[in-house]
Amino acid sequence: MSTAKVAITIREDLLDQLDDLVRSKIFPNRSKAVQEAVEEKLARLKRSRLARECAKLDPKFEQALAEEGFSAEKDEWPEY
Repeated sequence: MSTAKVAITIREDLLDQLDDLVRSKIFPNRSKAVQEAVEEKLARLKRSRLARECAKLDPKFEQALAEEGFSAEKDEWPEY
């Protein structure tokens, strides 16, 4: 995947922590650390959005819909 160079502004205390992680060999460099942090945050936001959308669903309606689908297909299933 292609990458792009960007400039960011970051608090000095965060930069110090980031540099500690690089010195400790947890990350090979600042860029990789920031990239992984952004990827993690985006993934968390995506999961929380999915959870919020799922919370909007009506469990009784979803259950009835699922059971309706199963009962309609029941006759189509082969007997064993």
